[in-house]
Amino acid sequence: MQVSSVRNPVADLLELGIRQPNHIYYQLEPAELIAQTVAAGQGVITSSGALAVNTGQFTGRSPKDKFIVKDELTAATVNWNDFNIPVNPASFDKLYDKITRYFTGKDVWVRDGYACADPAYRVNIKVISETPWASLFAYNMFLRPTEEELENMHPEWTVIQAPGFLADPATDDTRQGNFAMVSFTRKTIIIGGSAYTGEIKKGIFTILNYILPHEHGVLSMHCSANQGEHGDTAIFFGLSGTGKTTLSADPDRKLIGDDEHGWSADNVFNFEGGCYAKCIDLSEEKEPQIFHAIREGALLENVICYPGTADVNYADKCITENTRVSYPLHYIDNALIPSIGSIPENIFLLTCDAYGVLPPISRLTPEQAMYQFISGYTARVAGTEAGITEPTTTFSTCFGAPFLPLHPVKYAAMLGEKLRHHKAKVWLVNTGWTGGAYGTGQRIKLSYTRAMVAAALKGQLDKLAYKDHPVFGFSIPESCPGVPAELLDPSNTWADKAAYDKQAIALGHKFVHNFEKYADQATPEILSASPRI
Repeated sequence: MQVSSVRNPVADLLELGIRQPNHIYYQLEPAELIAQTVAAGQGVITSSGALAVNTGQFTGRSPKDKFIVKDELTAATVNWNDFNIPVNPASFDKLYDKITRYFTGKDVWVRDGYACADPAYRVNIKVISETPWASLFAYNMFLRPTEEELENMHPEWTVIQAPGFLADPATDDTRQGNFAMVSFTRKTIIIGGSAYTGEIKKGIFTILNYILPHEHGVLSMHCSANQGEHGDTAIFFGLSGTGKTTLSADPDRKLIGDDEHGWSADNVFNFEGGCYAKCIDLSEEKEPQIFHAIREGALLENVICYPGTADVNYADKCITENTRVSYPLHYIDNALIPSIGSIPENIFLLTCDAYGVLPPISRLTPEQAMYQFISGYTARVAGTEAGITEPTTTFSTCFGAPFLPLHPVKYAAMLGEKLRHHKAKVWLVNTGWTGGAYGTGQRIKLSYTRAMVAAALKGQLDKLAYKDHPVFGFSIPESCPGVPAELLDPSNTWADKAAYDKQAIALGHKFVHNFEKYADQATPEILSASPRI
């Protein structure tokens, strides 16, 4: 039995029910994990030095196979729905016993790390996996304890990931062979049948979205964050494809983090120690920071190299559009370490509106911010699928519905309270279409979006003249440095004003219909921000 580093994990594994594994590899360095992965034929080294692996059948999360144990602790606190699917404690216990017995006679990789850069909210985590590259992912994504810290580290939460272990739906109360199951009472996440590493990351995000608001009064957020040279913090909410990573990766500002943060009474802090970036169609020109972070120690997932080379073809989607790369936060040149920023002064809600209705930038009241936060709207066009040319509407509560165990109104109420207390400015930024919907209009130039965000951050939009949007009520600036004035009011960019009005009302109806499921718990002030139809 091979064990490395300062701490012998055998006793920990025995306590968890993992007995007689073949080899235990504890807290290995990235170079060792990479060498093991290549030696096992599980990955290859690309020309940039990064390790590339294939996650197999699952190249993304499987939301319908994520379960939370419904017991005395969670029965009345978790918002049970299609994302928070209940399972009884006995089923979890039985599956836990099976997955721990699965490791008998097998190699096992063990890594201790922690989440939350603010020590006041630190959560220690032990990740147990059956592949070396999953341990590399955990090294990249979680905060890394020092050797001294390891000696006295007592993990609070355990993640067990076994892609080779399949549940039996007939006896294990799962939908199919793969599953991700969370027990808040046992402080354990078990993942079987899927090698997609995002299940590990989002499993921890899910538990923090319960622990921090429910136990500590900290608002947990699916957002990126950065800090200006004068210490001012900005946060960016947005679903995939809206520009969250792109706009927060500003060379003139320090990156706090690209995905998961907490907002406490004193600060904003990153949950993670790394970044997990999409890399489909990645280029040095469009995303220089991410491009240069893909080097030795980075882990690429489901990418394809040009034939006969080790050069990654980032445009190749033959495995999935959800190609990913993980790397430590310090691979970004202007990362803020430790990843803790001040109270936010500016908050950006990003949407890619393929209907061409929403303004490229608008100012929101706290009530409008809460309504839009709960709605979590964007609209996409599945341009890679034959025959699909119309925009598809997506509403993801608080810009992270699959990871929110509590009721959405809980998070929105916390956001509203912080906005009013700290007088933070909130902006809705549309990175999508103008001059018409997809197919007629055109995508708003990234240079214009960057100019609008920069103007908001510099306070250049504070004393301008504004007018209200007739349907959504947002305040639209009548001018902005570096942006054509006619672009700011979307109705001006449509050739047919009546067609714009019709499209705006239709989108407003979609918002109202979506919000019906939250109306019974929403406050009158939130409901007052509904579209004016």
